[in-house]
Amino acid sequence: MNWRCVSMQILERGVRAFMRGALLAVLAAMLGACSMFDKDNVAPDEPADKLYNEGLYLLNTKKDPKEAAKKFEEVDRQHPYSEWARKSLIMSAYAYYESGAYDECISTAQRYVTLHPGSPDAAYAQFLIGSSFFDQIPEISRDQTRTEKALESLDEVVRRYPNSEYAVAAKRKMEMARDQLAGKEMEIGRWHLQRREFTGAINRFKVVVTRYQTTRHVEEALMRLTEAYMALGIMDEAQTSAAVLGHNFPDSRWYKDAYALMQSRGLEPSENKGSWISRAFKLG
Repeated sequence: MNWRCVSMQILERGVRAFMRGALLAVLAAMLGACSMFDKDNVAPDEPADKLYNEGLYLLNTKKDPKEAAKKFEEVDRQHPYSEWARKSLIMSAYAYYESGAYDECISTAQRYVTLHPGSPDAAYAQFLIGSSFFDQIPEISRDQTRTEKALESLDEVVRRYPNSEYAVAAKRKMEMARDQLAGKEMEIGRWHLQRREFTGAINRFKVVVTRYQTTRHVEEALMRLTEAYMALGIMDEAQTSAAVLGHNFPDSRWYKDAYALMQSRGLEPSENKGSWISRAFKLG
């Protein structure tokens, strides 16, 4: 046996083992250094109450709702299962509302209602959703999708939380939203009337009379129905519309116009109790 060769083989194995050990040591040192570096650079969680109070300070004292919302969101991020997270979520929705960030307010408030439906603040979260849509109601000539969403969301407040302090305010906003939607129907109805598209006009005015009867537009809608039915020669419905208008709004200027229109054709307002108009107002 060549002992010199054997010795060389043993030496080589030892060197390789040593190199492996040295490499592992270097890697371990590097990982340890990285671990220490990460620990030094990751900020520790701040106390939930501290973040929450900083949010309140930014909201109430600094009048900076956008930055306040960020603080409240940090509570939810760092302490997601705490009572502070629940409080911060509703405050975040309010801060977004105050800053005019309506889409963010809506999504945050919807999340609150989903996570905490039985909470005392659930009614307020739902009210914030409705108010966010309400504040974005466009002028009458534009698409009224947001008005419809405002009405639906505010109705949720009244339906699900009837005894809450927000139900009364929700009802007031609902009336204004209904008035807006009725106004849109009137605008389209008048457009049809001007183009002598009387059936299309009647369909729009019918919506106002049946769905938005408590709005200020119902008087004109009844007068326009009188006008449109007369143009089509459907005198029975024209007389009924004028009669219902006179019965419910005897001092209205629209009734005076409807009565004058009847007189111009030698007719008098006369109610047909079988008419859809009469049934809509539950006369007799």
